Amino acid sequence: MSIRENIYSIVDLIRPSHVLVSVYNKDGLEGLVKGLLKVNPDVKFYSTGGTGRKIMEILGVNTSENYMSVEEYTGAPEMEGGLVKTLHPKIHAGLLGERGNPAHEEYLYRTLSVMGKGPGVYFDVFAGNLYPFTSVIAKEDATPEIARVNIDIGGPAMTMASAKNWHSIAVLTSPSQYPGFISSVKENKGNITLEMRFNLAREAMKAIGEYRSAIGDYFSTLDFHKDVKPALNV
Repeated sequence: MSIRENIYSIVDLIRPSHVLVSVYNKDGLEGLVKGLLKVNPDVKFYSTGGTGRKIMEILGVNTSENYMSVEEYTGAPEMEGGLVKTLHPKIHAGLLGERGNPAHEEYLYRTLSVMGKGPGVYFDVFAGNLYPFTSVIAKEDATPEIARVNIDIGGPAMTMASAKNWHSIAVLTSPSQYPGFISSVKENKGNITLEMRFNLAREAMKAIGEYRSAIGDYFSTLDFHKDVKPALNV
């Protein structure tokens, strides 16, 4: 495995043109979508499932111009149960790709085209929040199996990919961030600053750390024979 620093010039201001959205909590989504449309009428939103339906509802007659489903973008259908849909090279290359890196541009624009459904894009914004694991396990009727199926996989993966690559993408992890984010973009003539991307990345890393710690803490308290196996169809 090759690990290296980014050797390419880092862009300070990024215009939000490609926005990936995957949120459990849809509060404030209308303000985020409409705010981004005001700063860039050509912005394209990518999403799936319930989030996608909400975005299409907000866009209305502009859906065909400003929205593309993740399934259409990747060419890969989801697995039953809503699984795997965002765990795709076309998604994560757009989150992790370094701007100005010729090899990454080759991968996004040519290699992915060979895989089908056209070239990839650099995502400029990822807005995501996760399944409510802690509130689920706090319920009296919560079981280890209910806890297990409420572990979000794609969300944390996309969030950490975006936070790691804050040089190139802004990551939003809470509806409370949306108004300030939109205000900053407007103040900077329709652009996302490098400082804003870094500050959002710090918050995202902290949120994912707390989320994963909550999962680890819960499962570390369970006894397999007493707590887990009795609820399974073995």
